Amino acid sequence: MAGLAGDGGCLMGFVNRSDSGKWKAFWREPSGKQRSKTFATKREALTFLAQAETSKSGGVYVSPHAGRTLFGDHAWAWMDSWNNEATTVARDTSIMRTHVLPKWGDWQLGKIDHLSVQAWVTELTKTTLARSTVAECKRLTSGVLRSAVRNRLIGHNPADDVKVPRRRVHDTDDKIATRREVRDMILPATPDRYRALVATAAFSGLRWGEVIALCMDAVDLDAGNLQVIRTVIEVAGSTSFKPYPKSRAGRRTVPLPAWVVSEIRAHLERYPAEGPARMLFTNEAGGALRRTLFRARIWRPTLVRAGLLGHLERNGDRFEATWTGRAGDAHTTIWERERDAVIEIARNQFGGLTFHDLRHSYGTWLADDGVPVNKLQRVMGHENVTTTLKFYVRKTEDHDAILSALDDDPDDDGGGVLAAV
Repeated sequence: MAGLAGDGGCLMGFVNRSDSGKWKAFWREPSGKQRSKTFATKREALTFLAQAETSKSGGVYVSPHAGRTLFGDHAWAWMDSWNNEATTVARDTSIMRTHVLPKWGDWQLGKIDHLSVQAWVTELTKTTLARSTVAECKRLTSGVLRSAVRNRLIGHNPADDVKVPRRRVHDTDDKIATRREVRDMILPATPDRYRALVATAAFSGLRWGEVIALCMDAVDLDAGNLQVIRTVIEVAGSTSFKPYPKSRAGRRTVPLPAWVVSEIRAHLERYPAEGPARMLFTNEAGGALRRTLFRARIWRPTLVRAGLLGHLERNGDRFEATWTGRAGDAHTTIWERERDAVIEIARNQFGGLTFHDLRHSYGTWLADDGVPVNKLQRVMGHENVTTTLKFYVRKTEDHDAILSALDDDPDDDGGGVLAAV
């Protein structure tokens, strides 16, 4: 028997030769539990014992047997420890169930390596998954493995330095509507019950959950402003109030244009704020609006009628619906009723202005009109000014200003910027 001596000469580990001729190392974990492992040579066994004692004294000991824990088992334990917002938990749990656990659930933690994780992420990018979803898959996988490292189940995180392809900008990303498009095209095409909602969202910059959560105690029509003091969250098809906004900066007062105030007054005359909460905007049953249903049934059909999504044309007594798919392929169908043609385009047309793009549009209008960035940050409810600078400051392409700087005037006799060169 050979062993390692610690302080005072006490035995901290030893090796024995088995009947098969191999060497078995014995040691005690920090918990006091004795462990053993078999090696081909005595040198390997003693080297392992030395490394184990060094890692124990350094506080970084990881049991060689701990890696047998299944990824799925640790993932569920990790998720049970979350104390995130309900919407965040619902989103991450959905991604974990749908994409991460089907791949890694039955893998032992110790057998997951960097190459396997990178190959999986690369394969995901070749599917129809959005780049943002792929990034979330990688983030959650890394989170489970990072937790395993912290809990001494594995020695390192094999997801470290795994690369996710950069998200590409598409023509459908972050569309900006002009004020004319909102007032003259979108609002006239919006169903009467929801016209004031769209006007308020577009000309206050509120997030979906913030504008849906507006109750009469947060609206001062005489002063012409509203307060963001709560939000509505939607989890698994159910809505509920959250008695505070997204962040501390989200609690704010926002001024309203006089014509939007008039729209809200007219809305309240037709659809009074009733019930215990006295919500300003509700569905036909008087409850909180659900984002997914509003998008499918109200918002996208409105864009079709406004001429901002697909193409709808009357052809005699029938209606021709034309839309473009994700790959750019065009489709045309004929319908007896206009409503059916509108729904066909709304369901199938790729991209289009989103309801959240109204918020982007609002911020861009203010930035392009020269509103100081600190005031823009406040009215948008941004926690960090860098968010304001990234998304809104001078975002639109002002071709007139560029051509003016170049003095692009065919009637000019050669003066201006270029003539001075």
